[in-house]
Amino acid sequence: MFIDYETFRLRTDALALRMAETCRSAGRDPTTVRLLPVTKTYPATAAEYVVRYGLLAVGENRVQEAVDKQAQATVKVRWELIGHLQSNKAKLAAAHFDRVQSVDSEKLLNHLDRAAGELGKTLPVLLQINAGNDPAKFGAEPAAAARLLEVALARKNLRVDGLMTIAPLSDDPAVARRTFANLRTIRDELTARFGVPLTELSMGMSGDFDAAIAEGSTMVRVGSALFGPRG
Repeated sequence: MFIDYETFRLRTDALALRMAETCRSAGRDPTTVRLLPVTKTYPATAAEYVVRYGLLAVGENRVQEAVDKQAQATVKVRWELIGHLQSNKAKLAAAHFDRVQSVDSEKLLNHLDRAAGELGKTLPVLLQINAGNDPAKFGAEPAAAARLLEVALARKNLRVDGLMTIAPLSDDPAVARRTFANLRTIRDELTARFGVPLTELSMGMSGDFDAAIAEGSTMVRVGSALFGPRG
């Protein structure tokens, strides 16, 4: 049984309050960090709750799952792809997502650029960087970030909004903190080198978003803390 809207509202209120407190502790304006509810494995109703609450976007991990939900949802919301994207799904992703956060290779950039061009649209993207140097995580290696950005900026049908990362799983909170600090440093270096703002830093999930906010995250991706355990 999926949660009711009131439960979702109370959880989201509590999370928003905690995010705001974390921002203030870090000396940041709470309006500079947005919440992206992650609806992976939850029904289309989850997206409807998000819109009813007043949020503008949801995150999904799998292309086909999102396509199915879009057909069922009765509301208009922005869909952001946050899960690993294979090149053979690039055309479908370009057609059904408002932004792709998980771009981690030149090959994928080329496929998305071509697909967006065929659709006559400019597709916003984030470059996923493996800032924690975790072999279990997707993302371009930090040393390859500059080359990846250079290629992305040359693609006329893509718009690079910033960077994304996923921290390694660890019982030590310092691991996540270092990962997020590293992504911020990479962003600052790329901004200085290429003269582009890269304003979006998508980092932090249910278990580590406090550290992410402290290190400069502009978007935290939270699912289970809002919607409950995944089936």
